[in-house]
Amino acid sequence: MDLSHNNLSGPIPSEILGLSSLSIVLSLSSNSLTGELAVEVEKLKNLGILDVSHNRLSGLLPKNLGSCVSLGKLFLEGNLFEGPIPSSLSSLRGLEALDLSDNNLSGGIPEFLVRFGALKYLNISFNDFERLIPSEGVFKNASATFVEGNSKLCGGIPELHLSICNSKTSANTSLGLNITIIVVISGVTLVFSIFLIIWFRKRKEQKPTTTHVENSLLQLSYQSILRATNGFSSQNLVGSGSFGYVYKGILEANGAVIAVKVLNLLNHRASRSFLVECEALKSIRHRNLVKVLTAISGIDYQGNDFKALIYEFMENGSLEDWLHSSVGMNEPETMRNLNFIQRVNVAVDVAHALEYLHHRCETPIIHCDLKPSNVLLDGEMVGHISDFGLAKILSGDKSNFSTNESSSVGLRGTIGYAPPEYGMGSELSTNGDVYSYGILLLEMLTGKRPTNERFTEGLSLHNFVKTALPDRVVEIIDPILLQESGRGGIVADITLNENNLGNDIRLQCLIAIFEIGLTCSTESPSERMDMSNVITKLCSIREKFLRPTRLRRGV
Repeated sequence: MDLSHNNLSGPIPSEILGLSSLSIVLSLSSNSLTGELAVEVEKLKNLGILDVSHNRLSGLLPKNLGSCVSLGKLFLEGNLFEGPIPSSLSSLRGLEALDLSDNNLSGGIPEFLVRFGALKYLNISFNDFERLIPSEGVFKNASATFVEGNSKLCGGIPELHLSICNSKTSANTSLGLNITIIVVISGVTLVFSIFLIIWFRKRKEQKPTTTHVENSLLQLSYQSILRATNGFSSQNLVGSGSFGYVYKGILEANGAVIAVKVLNLLNHRASRSFLVECEALKSIRHRNLVKVLTAISGIDYQGNDFKALIYEFMENGSLEDWLHSSVGMNEPETMRNLNFIQRVNVAVDVAHALEYLHHRCETPIIHCDLKPSNVLLDGEMVGHISDFGLAKILSGDKSNFSTNESSSVGLRGTIGYAPPEYGMGSELSTNGDVYSYGILLLEMLTGKRPTNERFTEGLSLHNFVKTALPDRVVEIIDPILLQESGRGGIVADITLNENNLGNDIRLQCLIAIFEIGLTCSTESPSERMDMSNVITKLCSIREKFLRPTRLRRGV
């Protein structure tokens, strides 16, 4: 049964997972399926290939999956699965290919994967796995194992380019089971004793405990921020906007590197921006949103009001810095180039963040100012949306940042990225963010800003791309991409030969992404794509682009 690459939505019907007669393949990939992978999957005991990749499935991986003992290939990538790899998967001894990439999985790498002698392809990249990675079995073959995007992993063979595990990590790995047993036994004893103590103190006013890092952040003041940023030195300045400046800081208490957004309160709209951003960020959490650590509101040494937001620091700066070289940058320009796959990965990251804001928050949030300078990259080159100073919360409570109230911060968006309907007085909507995303996507592939001087007299970035597709697509590609080669490249050996259009899979992928950007940035809001569909299509294109590499490995 192959239902892949459609627009299917909702949970996977248990009737399908209950088709025990399926013995070759069940493929539901590249749709918009949601919910958990139901326990009925255990009935697929005779199935050889299960592919539910590139959907929006979530929750823990079901333990019942271990009952599918005939599985040879299991593709779960591009979903929202979380938690550890269940130990029950150890019964899948015949696995030849396992892809868990682009999820939110965590914990250690199970030792049983080392014993899977048939395993020829393993992709666990872009998750949150940690601790020591094995060096035996499939893990000793760097061409068959992919682990990038897991910053907490260490060890492994040198070809994987992971950090060396410190003694603490190694000890925790080798003695993990013993420590767990000791902790459980001691914990049962201690918890009962502590429970008695708490029982007698329950009526007393208590403050919640925090870690040292959390405590130091909560106690930040103007003085501590001043020291952390070296007196708001220009050497620590990493960005600026209409509402303030962003500085890099290092806390004296714990050495943590932070980003400090200091509001320019001379701008009367800055205080409103501060409140909007605090309201928007207080209850959202996603791996592709910049995490706010705390907020500060007080006075400086001159008695003036002082407001600042403290974020986690993104060491690779903004997408703007990578797409367009900045004056005065210390790094050589050649070090600031993004290859095709890196650009697609960032585009997928931003799409995931917008889909979360639009559909997965308790109250939907419109960002209202998506542009390259508001997309930040961490050490793993993962994209994060930042700056919610113009955001709007779509709440049914009219008193909670309603359209009239929140519009006081001014016209939403930045010229070139703001949708045309906003300029005509239309209400804010998620379609506005989709328009900005479409322009961002076109800019990432062409290397041209929507405000480029050549876009005058009716010519826009949207029309510039639209008139070039598909026959003249090579003419509009960012020249940097024309110089690439290898796995991350896209058009190194693509010529202007029209016969190449139908045969070169890389060029087909490029055209398909351009078409997504055009659909998202169309003038009519009702014709724009939903971000859920954007994610499905982009992930499908990325998979298609990388498929030749996978096929060369026999997958």
